[in-house]
Amino acid sequence: MEGDKTPKLERQNEYLLSLYNDDYSDETVYNYNRDLSFFAEYLLLSNTSFENISKLTITYYKGWLKERNHIHQKVHEQEMAKQDGDGKKKPQNTVETRKNASKSNDVASVDQKDVKKLQKGGFVKNNNPEQLDALSINRILVALRNYLRFLVEYDYPAPIAPDAVTLVRLAKKKPQVPSLDEVVALVEAPTHYEAVSIIALRNRAALELLLATGMRISEVVSINRDQINGEGKLLVRGKGRKDRFVYLTPRAVGHVQEYLKNRVDSYPALFLPTSGRRLKGNDPRISTNYLQMKIAYYRRMLEIVVPISAHTIRHAYATYLVENGANPAAIQILLGHESLQTTTKYVHASDKYAEETHKEFHPAMDE
Repeated sequence: MEGDKTPKLERQNEYLLSLYNDDYSDETVYNYNRDLSFFAEYLLLSNTSFENISKLTITYYKGWLKERNHIHQKVHEQEMAKQDGDGKKKPQNTVETRKNASKSNDVASVDQKDVKKLQKGGFVKNNNPEQLDALSINRILVALRNYLRFLVEYDYPAPIAPDAVTLVRLAKKKPQVPSLDEVVALVEAPTHYEAVSIIALRNRAALELLLATGMRISEVVSINRDQINGEGKLLVRGKGRKDRFVYLTPRAVGHVQEYLKNRVDSYPALFLPTSGRRLKGNDPRISTNYLQMKIAYYRRMLEIVVPISAHTIRHAYATYLVENGANPAAIQILLGHESLQTTTKYVHASDKYAEETHKEFHPAMDE
């Protein structure tokens, strides 16, 4: 990107081109580019050349990621660039600012929009903004490991073997799946908490779609209205640009059709913003961030204790199916997973189901 001052690894652009040519999605290529630039930034800050990295370098890099220095360094530089010694504001991205950044290992300052993009580089640990969680660290490390594999495959010098980039240990967390009553209440919440009728209809239809199909939130906002029919069978394009069928419940079909009956526009998107900057684009549609924000709002209004996000609804969808006897292999197809192993991470039986199973099948239950 022209004017981009983000540090990059040597041959990083070639690697991204290989991903693009292998038909990876634009979002995946963007995420790999961002995650690799974190390592390039770390090398600059630590005065380490790429040719001299070792297993110990990776160990230090993990700690650097864990403490979220990949965000804090840039935020600090931005704040320093805003003020002079008297506390007065200075224009950002001036020649003097860049020179000062250069003295600090050549890391360029960024504006607030760039900082927000960087903050999307991982989730915080235990709601502590000072630490990045293990899952996000591993995602960033996988990007580096795959980059090293690219170097080996194309006969470029690789200072360490790809497998030397080991992942951090993930804590085994007890899955929190909301009850069906809680999820249904949240799905119905737009009807009760939205004052504008078309917004209530739209958000209700979107949440009904999430619960009925277990789709990813990115898949839901990408749907076009001409994909919807009365049969409730929907062809969607998921991760890796792979198509699959999902199936709407009659209840979900009804709410989607009710919403479309109240639309008076000709835009292709199924879920359309009612106002704002997004409505002025060539293909306006609601964003994933908007829908996540609304889910959080409805959860607060309903005073639901268990955290709920769009991904939680997807997880709950799989759990409810397996509790009612669904075959995990069928759930794998419905969720769009490549392997059954991935599906088992989503499909955790609830405590209630485990308790009922124990009572029903334990051989020594009789008094």
